[in-house]
Amino acid sequence: MRASIVSRLGVASGALAGSAVALAGPAVEATVQQPLNLHAIGMFFVFVVMTLAITYWAASRTKTTADFYTAGGGITGFQNGLAIAGDYMSAATLLGLTAMMYMQGVDAYIYMIAFFVGWPIILFLMAERLRNLGKFTFADITSYRLNQGKVRTMAAVSSLTVVCFYLVAQMVGAGQLIKLLFGLEYNVALFVVGALMMVYVTFGGMVATTWVQIIKACLLLIGGTTVMLLAFSQFGFSFDELTTRAMEVHRLGAKLLAPGSLLADPVTAISLGIGLMFGTAGLPHILMRFFTVTDAKEARKSVLYASGIVAYFFNVIALMGLAAILIVGQSPEYFEGGEIGGKIVGGNNMVAMHLAQAVGGNLLLGFLSAVAFATILAVVSGLALAGASAISHDIYSRVIMKGKASESTELRVSKFATIGLGVVAVLLGMVFEKMNVAFMVALAFGVAASANFPVLIMSMYWKGLTTRGALAGGYLGLFSAVAFVVLSKSVWVDVLGYASPIFPYTQPALFSMPLAFLATIIVSLLDNSGEAQNEREAFGDQYVRAQTGVGAATAAAH
Repeated sequence: MRASIVSRLGVASGALAGSAVALAGPAVEATVQQPLNLHAIGMFFVFVVMTLAITYWAASRTKTTADFYTAGGGITGFQNGLAIAGDYMSAATLLGLTAMMYMQGVDAYIYMIAFFVGWPIILFLMAERLRNLGKFTFADITSYRLNQGKVRTMAAVSSLTVVCFYLVAQMVGAGQLIKLLFGLEYNVALFVVGALMMVYVTFGGMVATTWVQIIKACLLLIGGTTVMLLAFSQFGFSFDELTTRAMEVHRLGAKLLAPGSLLADPVTAISLGIGLMFGTAGLPHILMRFFTVTDAKEARKSVLYASGIVAYFFNVIALMGLAAILIVGQSPEYFEGGEIGGKIVGGNNMVAMHLAQAVGGNLLLGFLSAVAFATILAVVSGLALAGASAISHDIYSRVIMKGKASESTELRVSKFATIGLGVVAVLLGMVFEKMNVAFMVALAFGVAASANFPVLIMSMYWKGLTTRGALAGGYLGLFSAVAFVVLSKSVWVDVLGYASPIFPYTQPALFSMPLAFLATIIVSLLDNSGEAQNEREAFGDQYVRAQTGVGAATAAAH
């Protein structure tokens, strides 16, 4: 039982993080191709046409690197809040968490709350300073007063690690989603997602990516709310009646609304919580969104709006999961062989879709299926843009060309990087089709929390940080997070086939993040070089700009 909970922890981490990996977790091999869903394909086609039209419009507005990376800094707080929420509310959030609520009860809701506490960190500690200090990527901030070449290289390596593993999880999830929802082949899904992502990002840049996210977020909110209201209406909109009846029929009984097996392994639960909370604050595609707004005030607003939208959506999912216990769980047609309590047709992740069909027929099922696939497109586009910016802005423009590359050349490199990332994502999606990719999300969040977050937060708040300290902490966080995941059951046993894991937990952050902070602090304190003294003295200039935003609108990141 504990092993199943631990694996579900890894899967749910992806769901909450905005990854479709919940559909590509331990049961990938069990995914069954469903009959062709013409409603879903038709509605998805409408979405694609609409977003391609936006990309065509955005292409005419994407002339400079600022347009490509940050939409020229012209996105409002509300628009950016919707886009961030769109990054966060994935297909797996909808399908994976509804299924978890259906199976585990209030454990799923604890998950949502636990994940939600990551937002105050971004709101109060980071959003304003990110906007005031950065230009295109978070490496602009970590390297602000440090050695440009070395620190940017480190930040770019960790960013690309996060992006690549996240992309693979998304692509595998996309393939499994298509088999489940559309009835199409796995490889067809990979090519569709890869091709559309390349078009959105290459031609439309951040403008197109932002609007794809906004449209997708609105459609997901509309679809989820419609299903929830239609289902909730069957219980007279009475939460008391819904929960009472659900407890009567659920296998957990009264424990449905009590914390349960989620805490069976507290170390893994705490490590996962730390990874999700601080990992969110280190994800390059989330951090990048704060450079798209006009000023620090709008950056704060965008986090506030995103928090409200995500909180609302989590409650919609919770009600859907509870309603599904009675509507789906008591209907023989949604179980293989028509036996209530048996295996759900298409697997547990289809609970939300079966609920949509039960309360709204094939039309609502088709709409929700199309939106679920659209969410993957939007998240993949954001990831590709973050990866391309790390390659073109940080590595090519700032490290290789030492800031002397022309805008047109940098823009060209970023578009080639996008195409390259798209091809790699499709190929890796094919390679990992039959493999448990839950570990990839654990790895992405472990790296984000251990390599990106410590150096980023300390560069903004600690005067004593030096280049040597940042490099020691960043690289130790990166390699320790990767090592812990590789030596855990997720890879050592499930992928490599060894009998038992060397590292006993599936989540690395509880161990790798403190290592990164310790290395950063100790090496910085021991560094008495002339370069280190200059870096400490430069903190005053950085602090003023972080607080006031003076120079943020016009100056390039140094």
